[in-house]
Amino acid sequence: MNSASADRFLGEYQLKELLSENAVSRTWLAEQVSVSRRVLVDELRLECLDQKQAFLADVRAKAAVDHPLIGSVYEAVNEADLCFFAHELLPGATLKDRLEAGEPLPPGRLAHLLRRIAEAQHHHEMAGQATLPPTLENIHVDEHGVIRLDNLAVAGVRPPDQSTRDIARFGETLRPLVADGRPGTTRMLTLLGWMRGEGLEEALGWTQVRDICGQIEQQLSDPPPPASPTRRMGRDRKHKLSTRLVAYAAGFALLAVLALALYLRPKNPPPRLRANLPDAILIPADKYPTPDGTEEELCAFRISPHEITISQYAAFLETLETLSKDQRERTFDHESQPPEKASHLPADWAALLAAAKANGIWNQRPVTLDTPVVGVDWWDATAYAEWKQARLPTQEEWFAALRKEVAAPAAIPPEDWRPVTSATKDLTPNGITGLAGSVCEWTRRPAANPANPLGERKWLIIGGSFLKPGSNALTREWTSDRSLRRPDLGFRVVFDAN
Repeated sequence: MNSASADRFLGEYQLKELLSENAVSRTWLAEQVSVSRRVLVDELRLECLDQKQAFLADVRAKAAVDHPLIGSVYEAVNEADLCFFAHELLPGATLKDRLEAGEPLPPGRLAHLLRRIAEAQHHHEMAGQATLPPTLENIHVDEHGVIRLDNLAVAGVRPPDQSTRDIARFGETLRPLVADGRPGTTRMLTLLGWMRGEGLEEALGWTQVRDICGQIEQQLSDPPPPASPTRRMGRDRKHKLSTRLVAYAAGFALLAVLALALYLRPKNPPPRLRANLPDAILIPADKYPTPDGTEEELCAFRISPHEITISQYAAFLETLETLSKDQRERTFDHESQPPEKASHLPADWAALLAAAKANGIWNQRPVTLDTPVVGVDWWDATAYAEWKQARLPTQEEWFAALRKEVAAPAAIPPEDWRPVTSATKDLTPNGITGLAGSVCEWTRRPAANPANPLGERKWLIIGGSFLKPGSNALTREWTSDRSLRRPDLGFRVVFDAN
């Protein structure tokens, strides 16, 4: 496409290349100069400023989407003669690129991709979000096989038949991507036919597409049964061959049993990686930059150098168990906690704790007791902080801790969800870990979303997440649901300085 002038800026975004345009807007590849980050910028055309309200309504709809597979909105700018928004540049090639290159997908791989697409579309459906129909151009797969989807949310009411129409259209769109003559080809083609409504009295929903894809993945991961003989052997050769076949079969069976035993044998657990970090790090009183480009005077405070771990949270739950004997288990609950919330157990806590104690696997990932706790809602995090005589950080405190001695926060390399330790790349000069990656974190109070500055103030989740490959220490999300729990959502706490 067309290159932009070297000095063309929209706000802090230097425009690099015009990727596409239509009658209303242009989409640019740009660089966010303050954090050296490549982004996409959608600019409302100057001659279309009379359509600004509709443009911004679509931006607000996109900013309200909260799902790890779906691209994020970073910010929106609305000035007298300027209206644009910046959003995530998703990594990898699109399925359209794959189709144009003549590279169909093995059925098992396509089933995995379709299952993830169905999960994202079901999220839109459950939230009642109107969206544009997904196309192959909207599905991105990076070099590690991670799939992400463009944010297709738009303003308006979701039509009752939108999922049915989208599923049928996608069933047709994916058909050329099914590799021929491979195990599972017939199953995938049958599913795509069902998505188009062939041979069914009732249309499939996204949850059914997801579940069927999961079954196909499972079936293709299992070894095929041995083929049955179709001809009788000659009587004069039958005995010798049968004897040999029995011997070979016994040998192969023994090898299979041994291989299976070796595969299933419990592996020696990895050595425990104990955190060797201070309890809290002092952030002195000073004037600090805020995430929204202003400055704020903050009192001194101390912040935990890592997210609260599974072992730390387990100690809190043990205290609540003791208090429950005297009916005082609600001692640390926030005053506005709903009465129907009767427990502070994280999602899937029993399995998570058992895996952590055994240095095992939870949710297909290794965990130890030093791994950050996840699956906690805002009420859980607030109650833990109260128990520790601490509090959740405000976004201003969190950002001040990030910016202390850090010139380019976006340059901090994110790490995966792993036990907390100072031996990590995701580390600030003053010793704070997990800001750019690991898990994203609850903050103390609601805040305005720059994409909708006049809209409702919502509860803020801050920091990078291992489930969002494009995120980093500058990532923020807004939610109206303090009961939200996710496998990539945790928290840390702050204390008064004295």
